[in-house]
Amino acid sequence: MTSSAWSGATRLGGLRRFAAAITILNVAGHTFLGFEQSWAQPLVGIFSAYLAEIVLELVDSRLKGRRPRFLAGGTAPIDFLLSAHISGLAVSMLLYANDHLLPITFAAVTAIGSKYVFRAGMNGHSRHFFNPSNLGITATLLCFPWVGIAQPYMFTENLSGIADYILPAIIICTGSFLNAKLTKRIPLILSWLGCFVLQGAVRHFLLGTYFLPSLNPMTGVAFLLFTFYMVTDPATTPSTVRGQIAFGAAVAAAYGTLMALHVVFGLFFALTFVCTARGVVMALQGLAAQRAEERLKVETVPA
Repeated sequence: MTSSAWSGATRLGGLRRFAAAITILNVAGHTFLGFEQSWAQPLVGIFSAYLAEIVLELVDSRLKGRRPRFLAGGTAPIDFLLSAHISGLAVSMLLYANDHLLPITFAAVTAIGSKYVFRAGMNGHSRHFFNPSNLGITATLLCFPWVGIAQPYMFTENLSGIADYILPAIIICTGSFLNAKLTKRIPLILSWLGCFVLQGAVRHFLLGTYFLPSLNPMTGVAFLLFTFYMVTDPATTPSTVRGQIAFGAAVAAAYGTLMALHVVFGLFFALTFVCTARGVVMALQGLAAQRAEERLKVETVPA
């Protein structure tokens, strides 16, 4: 996470708040909201993510000749595992694998592994470009065809009356605060939401789909979680306003295209496609910058 707007204390504060929020949501979900997965699945997701993060950090630090980050002292071990904690809970919450635990382990390990494998940049300053949780979910859906996404209704299955509105309001308020004060991704959110409506209109006029039903996903808690806590990941999205607007529009366009092609799980696949394209661009930019730097060194060598 190299963005100047998402570094140091700001980054750590955001991770802590996000980890606390997703923990509370999972406890509440399994206790009274109506989550249909077993308690074993979030526990397995967390353990798998923790283990993968620690093992890969040990390998990476050994290869680079540095000290593992979780041995820095103080709260370093806890802070180091915040990202893994979030990914472990996210994949176990959003995937539905009946009573199976292997797909959850696979999703968690894939999510963490993607941060170490899929990187772009130059001069030792590379960074991962896939949203870890989203890639873990996407890979699991592709590798385990019988696994699906948790039904959106489960987030409010046991709620009724005014409570049906309280939970979405809490997610919107906390998500807006996090993205306005810490991640600075409000332009991305507005672009994503506006272009989501636009893709519904385009499909309506070009393909004859019903406009309002095409916007129905926006009314669910799952869509709110995706909007405020997944598509806005500051480590894998642009930091400039122009870049954020383009990123949000691209995800919406990819989603609309997938829906037109009758591809299910469009939200997660769309984000994966856009992150892939961005990663390719980052790799090409890094390669071009590296070659320019090498040419400059050659030109400045005394004859």
